[in-house]
Amino acid sequence: MPRRRHDGAARDRQETDRRGIVLAPDHGASRLFRLPERSTTPSAREFLHMAKMMKAAVVRELGKPLVIEDMKVPEVGRGQILMKVEASGVCHTDLHAASGDWPVKPTPPFIPGHEGVGYVAAVGAEVTAVKEGDRIGVPWLHTACGHCEHCRTGWETLCYDQQMTGYTVNGGFAEYVLADPNYVGHLPDNLDFGAAAPVLCAGVTVYKGLKETDTKPGDWVTVSGIGGLGHMAVQYAKAMGRHVVAVDVAEDKLKLAAELGADATVDARANDAVEQVRQITDGGAHGILVTAVSRPAFAQALAMTRRGGTMSMVGLPPGDFPLPIFDVVLNRITVRGSIVGTRQDLVEALQFAGEGKVASHFSWDSLDNINDIFDRMRDGRIDGRVVMRIA
Repeated sequence: MPRRRHDGAARDRQETDRRGIVLAPDHGASRLFRLPERSTTPSAREFLHMAKMMKAAVVRELGKPLVIEDMKVPEVGRGQILMKVEASGVCHTDLHAASGDWPVKPTPPFIPGHEGVGYVAAVGAEVTAVKEGDRIGVPWLHTACGHCEHCRTGWETLCYDQQMTGYTVNGGFAEYVLADPNYVGHLPDNLDFGAAAPVLCAGVTVYKGLKETDTKPGDWVTVSGIGGLGHMAVQYAKAMGRHVVAVDVAEDKLKLAAELGADATVDARANDAVEQVRQITDGGAHGILVTAVSRPAFAQALAMTRRGGTMSMVGLPPGDFPLPIFDVVLNRITVRGSIVGTRQDLVEALQFAGEGKVASHFSWDSLDNINDIFDRMRDGRIDGRVVMRIA
């Protein structure tokens, strides 16, 4: 890969916690996936004394391979913090960003990555929310205006003036990244970096999507698509006290869903897949979470929703899908988009992970292999998530 210099980031009993959520028993997440040992690192001040330059994976041109470059470590401004990145998860959104797939495109050059985790290496003036050495994560939502209707009502992810990590500002595919201390996630002490990284996007996205189904403990939730997001959704749904039907086209993913606690699994390719879900759930799921990136999955999921139920969508395939207006109106079905999660959602999502209720199925790789990772992601050859070692 080219490299050049550039002068330019368990509890077993059921109980209700402070979130008002019934915590279901651990269904094996913490047993299935052994967490890697926490890395040993120098102090925050030693980081800065050691490093004037950093390695980063940079998008120089949309749709082209990323370039590994040596760049200056960014300076910390007022109200900012600098994180020494220990690990960074790779999300499909990163691939979309680097490819320029979406209508609103990022402007090269930029550094992708919005699942970066590490230590606070430096703190700017007037920062009180974090201190040097804190273990944090830098999520998709880099910052928002804080003053609009959406921000004032706890929906900062809808702010028109938000900045997105790894999209409008440089992200975590680098040894250092700047962040807003008011928008970072504080990692539970017992959660290792590799396990924490996917929670910053995949975890909080499906957790918020499940909340958006307006279901309650004891209700049936169907998760459509058991990939990098869906396998975490199964665990969050069980931890929230829901019954879960997992739907996918791959037998190995359905097997994984069952191991993670899904009450039932259904092959989406079966001619009677919709009827199977309706029989299992006694009339259809109260809530549907669609993580799949296949348009037919959306129409199928809608048909699996019971009267008065809600379909929450987080998958982003191109194009649209047919909406049977008569059925939606007659059955009072809510169809709702859900985008990532707020700061409070991230606090809760990380808490579940820290309690051992949720664990990402991931594999380790390195920053130098980012283009190969993207190739495998594009071809559907990644099982679960990929987390890159950065330090």
